Amino acid sequence: MPRTILITGCSSGIGQALARELHRRGETVIATARRRDDLAELAAAGLQVHALDVTLADSRDRLMTWLDAQGLAVDVLVNNAGYGAMGPLLDMPDERLRHQFDANVFGLLAMTQALVPAMASRGRGLVVNVGSVSGVLVTPFSGAYCATKAAVHALSDALRLELAPFNVQVMVVQPGAIASEFGANASREVHAWLPDDSLYAPVRDAIAARANASQQHATPASEFVAAMADALLAEHPPAYVRIGSGSTLLPFLRYGLPRRLLDRILRRRFRLDQPLPVSPSSR
Repeated sequence: MPRTILITGCSSGIGQALARELHRRGETVIATARRRDDLAELAAAGLQVHALDVTLADSRDRLMTWLDAQGLAVDVLVNNAGYGAMGPLLDMPDERLRHQFDANVFGLLAMTQALVPAMASRGRGLVVNVGSVSGVLVTPFSGAYCATKAAVHALSDALRLELAPFNVQVMVVQPGAIASEFGANASREVHAWLPDDSLYAPVRDAIAARANASQQHATPASEFVAAMADALLAEHPPAYVRIGSGSTLLPFLRYGLPRRLLDRILRRRFRLDQPLPVSPSSR
């Protein structure tokens, strides 16, 4: 029997590809994104679509009202919406840091709080939270993003235990490098706000390299979502699944190498192994 699966963040990338893959497999898919225009192709392909900004209570409320009106009971929630705020933490504007947590953490939990009670009342359901290996192996110039993904992993672990009595399962997906616009978008944003007098101006190219790291030797999105769909449609979905280039290597480095050695490797990789010049305007 087809399941009703709601996916956030379907304007592009993993969310859009996953929506298409699950629809192809015969599931009832509700694809959401902040702008309905970004969902036009999915709607034309026969998917249910709805505008949703996970960070706004009014937007979430409108979605819930629409689901009730359509008689749609969500069996699987895929919390995929989010983005990566790259750049040094010393320079990151407060509003950007807060929005990073709003989109990747608070919005995810709010969607879970909105949809899981109905799952619990039916005695079945699945929440799929898209984390990242970046939440396992933290790298320079991505501290805010890594922190949100580590928070997603921690929240998911707690939810998995708390929801077990209601037969609502929780699965965490930790992607590695997946082909998408993620790197280009992150690089463009950090160039837009990084101040010229930043302490890290001398390594601006290393910051850009971190923003684009997810696109190096990236796994095709179609290959990634096929494996993700297999996992979430399984009779017993795994608690954690790692998919894509680097998804097993990076956690191995995090837990397999001594911390001092790993720090040396990362500092060298991002040109932080030598003193950086400090301009008078930065003092």
